[in-house]
Amino acid sequence: MPGKMTELEHYINQQRTEPDHYTPVFYRLQHEEQYAGLLALLANHPHIRVYDEIYSQLRELMKIRNPTQRLTEEESEQKIREYVGTTPIHAFGVWVYYPWSHRVVHIVDEKDFIELRTSRNKQKITDEETALLSSKKVGIIGLSVGQSIALTLAMERVCGELRLTDFDKVELTNMNRIRTGIHSIQVHKVVIAAREIAELDPFLKVVIYKEGATEENLDDFFTKDGNIDILVEECDGIDIKILSRMKAKALGIPVVMDTNDRGMVDVERFDLEPERPLLHGFIPDIDLKSLRGLTDAEKLPIFRPMVALDDMSERMKYSLGQIGKTITTWPQLASSVVLGGAVVTDTCRRILLDQFKSSGRYYVDFEQILV
Repeated sequence: MPGKMTELEHYINQQRTEPDHYTPVFYRLQHEEQYAGLLALLANHPHIRVYDEIYSQLRELMKIRNPTQRLTEEESEQKIREYVGTTPIHAFGVWVYYPWSHRVVHIVDEKDFIELRTSRNKQKITDEETALLSSKKVGIIGLSVGQSIALTLAMERVCGELRLTDFDKVELTNMNRIRTGIHSIQVHKVVIAAREIAELDPFLKVVIYKEGATEENLDDFFTKDGNIDILVEECDGIDIKILSRMKAKALGIPVVMDTNDRGMVDVERFDLEPERPLLHGFIPDIDLKSLRGLTDAEKLPIFRPMVALDDMSERMKYSLGQIGKTITTWPQLASSVVLGGAVVTDTCRRILLDQFKSSGRYYVDFEQILV
């Protein structure tokens, strides 16, 4: 038995040294060197699974481009042949390799892919709006509540770039609200989110900061390769909660925050109101350095006006009084987190499309709506 355990430990330790890949690799087979690269990859890693459903994508593409016709199978095949032309079907589009899941997937290339993937957004989001949104950048600080927001933004393709920052790794206790598998325990939250987005849409740019948001990297997070257009702030650290708003205000960037109770969302339009006080004036005048390293219980008096603790649901108020007694931190429910993803995504889209211009504190409270 000891020998067998040593052998098992070898495989366990080998797994722990694997890198945190989150960026897919593209192979366009019309380029000979990339064709050779894909063949070498598959030859050297025979466990990689290959998925080739390019024809179903092309059939769907022909269908959405001919909405007034009911194409027969023969008509669809003819249009596909005309569209593909002389390119061999295996070399059409792009092959995407996901190193973390050992998969290679054959898909249509970027322009066709985006057209297909956003086709059922029409006409709630027009082609012109889709093109505009693809130029936008959204930054998210905090990937517990922020994971649902990031994935919903990606699914709806509300932006062309997401910047994600969180220092934390997933624990089993996080999985009451973070959508992932048990194989992701002790993987960085930002890596998990970036991987899921890449598997949904490999052309959507994702930049991650595994060290979390810090005084040292906030300038980079906000401005590298162009300013973000919206900050979604979902972190627990009061110092970063305040400091990130100071940066956003200085740069004229709007801030959106979901508080995960009663569907409360804060919107601060620093782009339209440059003199607006931080978080509607609820942030106390306090030395930021004194806020570092506080326990959740020690944060509560400072958090109270910032996140409207006195107006929270009765169960949340009771729970906050139990921190350090029967629970270790404030509770969060998956239903509230998913709601936050929906509300923040809708708000961000309308801000980016210049359809929503207000600041304020808003509620989507199910207990008040469904009574």
